[in-house]
Amino acid sequence: MPWCDDCNRFWNPNTLEPDGSCPRCGRVVAEPGKPAALPKAPWHFKLLVGALALYLGWRVIEAVIWVVERV
Repeated sequence: MPWCDDCNRFWNPNTLEPDGSCPRCGRVVAEPGKPAALPKAPWHFKLLVGALALYLGWRVIEAVIWVVERV
């Protein structure tokens, strides 16, 4: 988060001027550029989501079988 020494304040990157300068004093506090890329999801999270999808799919099949048996 950009800090302006003259204003003694942290600035949100969205509130800075397009050139990265402080909106109050005009001092450059950050380099303009593109926003940081979001980090990738780790492999074990993807594995967990896949296992959850399989489990919930199986539970739906069991629910359908249970309903068919009751009718």
